[in-house]
Amino acid sequence: MRSSTLVRPGLALLLAAGLSTLAAPGVAQADTAPVAAPTVDAPFTITSTEELAPGVTYGSFQVDTPRGVTVGYLLTADLQKNKVSLDLLHPGSVAQRQVVSAMTNAQGAIAGVNGDFFNISETHAGVAPTGSASGPEIADGEDLKFAVPNAQRFGPGLAPGTTTRDVFGVGVNGKARVDTLSLAGEVRSARGTITLDGLNQYALPVGGVGLFTSAWGTASRVRSTCGSDTSRNDPCSTHTYEVVVRDGVVTSVGTTPGAGAIPADTEVLVGREGGADELDDLQVGDRVRVDEKLVSAGKPKLTFAVGGAPILRDGQPLAGLDTKTAAVRSAAGVSRDGRTVYLVALAGRAPASAGFTIAELADLMRSFGADAAVNLDGGGSTTVAVREPGQAAATARNNPSDGTERAVANGIGIFVGHR
Repeated sequence: MRSSTLVRPGLALLLAAGLSTLAAPGVAQADTAPVAAPTVDAPFTITSTEELAPGVTYGSFQVDTPRGVTVGYLLTADLQKNKVSLDLLHPGSVAQRQVVSAMTNAQGAIAGVNGDFFNISETHAGVAPTGSASGPEIADGEDLKFAVPNAQRFGPGLAPGTTTRDVFGVGVNGKARVDTLSLAGEVRSARGTITLDGLNQYALPVGGVGLFTSAWGTASRVRSTCGSDTSRNDPCSTHTYEVVVRDGVVTSVGTTPGAGAIPADTEVLVGREGGADELDDLQVGDRVRVDEKLVSAGKPKLTFAVGGAPILRDGQPLAGLDTKTAAVRSAAGVSRDGRTVYLVALAGRAPASAGFTIAELADLMRSFGADAAVNLDGGGSTTVAVREPGQAAATARNNPSDGTERAVANGIGIFVGHR
């Protein structure tokens, strides 16, 4: 359905019904450019709406301002209908990247958007980027990774009171929500108990111990001991230790984190500073037990989670959101009852890429009907992939700003029926 109707708040509800009358907040200047104060309630037009499957809609909208034009794309998912569900789009390993359309097709999703910010570049000599996400990941009920320290994340600054541990996810009750995860884990042996501070993450807190499993992949584990709790660019630690555990028995120890695939029956423990001293007590032949799980602040347990920076809570934008810099952005939001999900991606290239500030993005998500929302990775990472009825495969629709799809750490997929 195509339209050029000026719209008012409630867009998502009307898109879901296949209608086209409604409104939204203003947008901002070109990608990463400083802009004037946000324009409130700037009108936009719905340019298309389409039902991909019962309970799933895809549409586009346009905002015209004195600063330029922004085109945006909106996916809505009704988690009460037609066995519609969400899950993590991800490559075969945590420390790996893939384009959104490929992950969407490989996992059988009907549509998807890119997810969390990730370790895309490095300032540490001789250390390669891992490609892994900053925040936690849960896929199909499996805990894949935890969050790096706040100062080690990539992306724009976090709103006061938010952390890298914040996620957008879905509980075992089928309702979506924005939540916060913590890591509960320990290493027990006859020599004592060691607390785990990390799971398959590219940066450990200073003095911490991290666990790496087969889900991590082949990337070097050295990056986990670089940077600090106050600066991502601080030097790599010179005081590290690694312990390899196979079938519950320590098989090797060393002072330098390694690389390469980790077998399914093997766990690798990496420590820095005080954490290195704790691991140094373990010896080859020691029997150890490693336990870990991600625990959510809310209930019930999450079966899917992806890292994201909260921008909207209880229907209100968070204090301290950036109002100066406009960019190509992605976001995920959820209605108050947890049943309707809104996934947004902006167009990536001129002349349709004036962009939004983060504050304006929060207002946009609220106008769609979201009660809570997170900012996802943006710029060249922003991608929306859709498989329309009759199509064999999903393709990227927002003309990403790199000119082609950027390989990313993860995404959010919309699924219909059993997978």
